[in-house]
Amino acid sequence: MIDAIRLPFRRDRQLYRSFYAILGFYPRKIELYRQALTHKSALTGEAGRRFLNNERLEYLGDAILGAVVGDILYNRFRSKREGFLTSVRSKMVQRETLGRIADEMGLAELLKSNRMNGRTHNSYLTGNAFEALIGAVYLDRGYDHCKWFVDNRILGRYIDLNKIVRQESNFKSRLLEWCQRYHVAVVFEVLEETMETDTMSPIFLSRVTVSGVECGRGTGYSKKESHQAAAKEAMRRLHKNTGLKKRVLENENKVENGDNTDNKTLVPA
Repeated sequence: MIDAIRLPFRRDRQLYRSFYAILGFYPRKIELYRQALTHKSALTGEAGRRFLNNERLEYLGDAILGAVVGDILYNRFRSKREGFLTSVRSKMVQRETLGRIADEMGLAELLKSNRMNGRTHNSYLTGNAFEALIGAVYLDRGYDHCKWFVDNRILGRYIDLNKIVRQESNFKSRLLEWCQRYHVAVVFEVLEETMETDTMSPIFLSRVTVSGVECGRGTGYSKKESHQAAAKEAMRRLHKNTGLKKRVLENENKVENGDNTDNKTLVPA
């Protein structure tokens, strides 16, 4: 109530209102929230402002968000084992989910960046900004406010826990299980690492081979992300293309019998 009474006398009344609509409470240290929504590209060429972007807050928010989500899941699913809790938490805090939440909350409109140049990377930037926002809330209001924010403003509104429990997102694990079932070898490898010219963000291209047969490729802003994308493509093709599955199993038999002539075969998509 005190924050609401002070609002008419604040210089950035509209910004306070925007954050209230997102958070459900008024910021006390507005500069933290400005920093949380300032990408490093927006400060290019501004000497002495190197640490005023959101990277450090993103680092802090990532840790706090993981703890908060773990806390909520631990108390909500009291009969579930560690593996289940870890899987659900991973789905909730993955980059794609955070980017979607940030977009639906309206963070993209408040984010200061010169690099909003594509849907995929927008999700990457806004997901980082969401983590930075969590870091700002933690420094401004403390852990309990962070937990209240996630529990009351995110869950149910932007995340359906029942749906996310059923959602399959770890395609790499699924592919490894498939390979174990058929007793075939699987190899993930990074083919190249490039840098976006405008953002200087690394982009990884990975491929996955099963029994020496290339089954999928994928890109991502981390090695893990590119591996998941490659595994997702591989699972899609192995289930859809019976000829590819047959080729993989036949190739494994050749390898076991000492015939490597067909090893590392690249199968076109």
